[in-house]
Amino acid sequence: MANKAESRRKIHLRIRSKISGSPERPRLNVFRSNKGIYAQVIDDINGKTLAAASSKSLSNFQGNKTEQATAVGKLVAEKAKTAGVSTVVFDRGGYLYHGRVKALADGAREGGLVF
Repeated sequence: MANKAESRRKIHLRIRSKISGSPERPRLNVFRSNKGIYAQVIDDINGKTLAAASSKSLSNFQGNKTEQATAVGKLVAEKAKTAGVSTVVFDRGGYLYHGRVKALADGAREGGLVF
């Protein structure tokens, strides 16, 4: 039986076989750790990261991890807008679309990204 990390990796590979980021519509990737949450806007065709944000880049943030994820979503949306990106494909990274992952997605939508 596979452990939790291996199961998530298999799910992520299955998702990645179906979605890909293009220059017109890059991929918004999410990584969730125990302490923080990270997001990248990636153009898979050219192999470039267009924008990135993490909970570590938030200075003096007060709140729980879900509120932190929402703030990271808004920050990555702001950085993507400055890079000229308005629509993305959401890649949940093998995590359930629930909790912090959903909060990040909602924050990115509030920030102006369309997906």
